[in-house]
Amino acid sequence: MAIYFGTDGIRGVANVQITPDLATRCGNALAQMGAKKVLIGRDTRRSGDMIVCGLGAGLTSGGCDVVDVGILPTPAVAYLTKKYECDFGIVVSASHNPPEYNGIKIFSSQGTKLCDQKEQLVEELMATSRFVQSDKVGRYIHFDGMADYCSFLCDCANASFRGLKVALDCSNGATFKSAKQVFEKLGAKTFVFFSNSEGSDINCGCGSTNPQTLAQKVVKLGCNVGFCFDGDGDRVVAVDEKGIVVDGDKILYILAKEMHANGKLAKNGVVGTFHTNVGIENQLAKLGITLFRSDVGDKYVSNLMKTKGLCLGGEQSGHIVVSQFLGTGDGTLVALLVCKLIQKTPLSKLAQTKLFKQVNVDVVVKDKMHVINNDSLWQEIKKQTQGFDGRVMVRASGTEPKIRVLAESKNEGLSTQVAQNIAQVIRGIDECVE
Repeated sequence: MAIYFGTDGIRGVANVQITPDLATRCGNALAQMGAKKVLIGRDTRRSGDMIVCGLGAGLTSGGCDVVDVGILPTPAVAYLTKKYECDFGIVVSASHNPPEYNGIKIFSSQGTKLCDQKEQLVEELMATSRFVQSDKVGRYIHFDGMADYCSFLCDCANASFRGLKVALDCSNGATFKSAKQVFEKLGAKTFVFFSNSEGSDINCGCGSTNPQTLAQKVVKLGCNVGFCFDGDGDRVVAVDEKGIVVDGDKILYILAKEMHANGKLAKNGVVGTFHTNVGIENQLAKLGITLFRSDVGDKYVSNLMKTKGLCLGGEQSGHIVVSQFLGTGDGTLVALLVCKLIQKTPLSKLAQTKLFKQVNVDVVVKDKMHVINNDSLWQEIKKQTQGFDGRVMVRASGTEPKIRVLAESKNEGLSTQVAQNIAQVIRGIDECVE
């Protein structure tokens, strides 16, 4: 059972679960695994420097050199780790979580998330009291990787966006500088919102989990499109020219349809997750495209893509992986790919799909594992799904103290009722936890 790692690295409240001691042990664990050079980046959170310092201490004391690239999106760290032949890449971020959270994501030398086996080894080394100190202390180097990353994105886009008006919501996070730089370099008239780099309000009322504010601005400014990133920039949710939100499921559909039409969709298949809307699956099937489902988490999406030999996958939340360019989700990259398509066709038309009515309810709990393993919960789920013409999924969040409930069918009222009934049982079980 995982002690530290969830669905997307190690995560918790800074200075409570995510402490300097934990960071130091994590850094030293990587040094014990033979790392000689590790690249570290972070988002804008105030606690970021504290955690980076801990990681750096653990790594350098173990004889490993550290390359600190400062505030950059998660996918930038993945890209630079591979480009500069580092043994690991580390991102200090809690993604879409509130400002008080932080976390540690680790990438392999190939710029992909660590596999479960490597994560387990890191955990085992962190859990021991053994701390390896090298005779030769590693160097700590500061390096500005912004230009490299932005150049990479422009090369991927290979287009001019002159004449396009684009609104960007940077979630007061890691894309606050790079996203604007790239879109302006490609010629778009760019309006940037929520680009505060101070870190105390990252993801607060903005970003990929709160796209409605940007939706209003897109309409008011007469923009062709808007894009909302999350705190570390690996997710994106779009807004069409009419102010309608286009989530990760629809973006996946749009890209799959385009790649399939151009003969660039490997094996005519894509990877989604167990959250992916059945309506998307049905629409893809009509095009001759098979949807494979992975566990929730872009790491699992990427792993299944690799297993199946596929080049495109994604999550409803906005993690979209296009392996032709990068082995992990990149919100800015995906935004650029969508922009290329809307030069010919408005996003509102591209995103036209028939979706099932999906209701998601998140329940904050004291002990998510106690709740998810409770027999009463599963008895209620069995009861609620009898005669329910749809599907239900209940899982513990991998990054927050929440139980996530999904109910999906053609009848929104029925889906809502089923989801709320299950949520009520979850609250009752949680109240009994001491």
